[in-house]
Amino acid sequence: MNTTVLKQMLDRKVAEYDQPDFIAKDPVSIPHRFNRLQDIEISGFFAALFAWGNRTSIINSCNRLLQSMDNAPYDFVRNHTEADLKPLLTFVHRTFNATDLFWLLHFLRQHFHNHDTLETAFSQFINPLSPDITQAISGFHDYVFAASMAPERTRKHISTPAKQSACKRLNMFLRWMVRRNSAVDFGIWRKINPAQLVCPLDVHVARVARRLHLLSRKQDDWEAALELTAGLRQLDPTDPVRYDYALFGLGVIEKF
Repeated sequence: MNTTVLKQMLDRKVAEYDQPDFIAKDPVSIPHRFNRLQDIEISGFFAALFAWGNRTSIINSCNRLLQSMDNAPYDFVRNHTEADLKPLLTFVHRTFNATDLFWLLHFLRQHFHNHDTLETAFSQFINPLSPDITQAISGFHDYVFAASMAPERTRKHISTPAKQSACKRLNMFLRWMVRRNSAVDFGIWRKINPAQLVCPLDVHVARVARRLHLLSRKQDDWEAALELTAGLRQLDPTDPVRYDYALFGLGVIEKF
């Protein structure tokens, strides 16, 4: 398949899947419940962190968490007491447990004490001229775990390119926050350019990308995510990650 034909096919799939009806059954439905910037950021952050496995179970875990926050995540992060945390002592989503949750709530509280938006937790580490968001994600990881009391076990839930992770969940969260002109993504962050985003890479996207000769690397790691994104930039240099919709739809929904 030549580049022109490939682009035409993927453009059709983006138009098919980047639609409002995509939202309801996807974890992105969680932040779409909110209008306040910080509520979108916090609920979206946890929805992305929980986004592995069955989409229904992901959404159910998000619902349980938000209910414990009285469906006001920003207010909960800023003002919760120890008594407010007690109902969350038994919270579990797969290998994510209360230890991880309490540390991330602590981190978010400290961050929002000094910043109005979660965007700066990523954007402070990236140069506007950087080709991609490698340093933003690596910097965010180090920022989350800067304190000596940070639990070691929680590191596995905040991935980093420094350990060659594909960082699928953080890349998806950044896509939600940064991409503009989308029926699904919010486009509420402006200090990171959509052209710098890296495509979220999971087994389904990787399988489709290899079939379409957009990816040759065998491992599903950070280098593979960069290779795929470089191929997508050949199709759209300004918004390469919009093709995530096409690859996801082909892989998960159409079983391509």
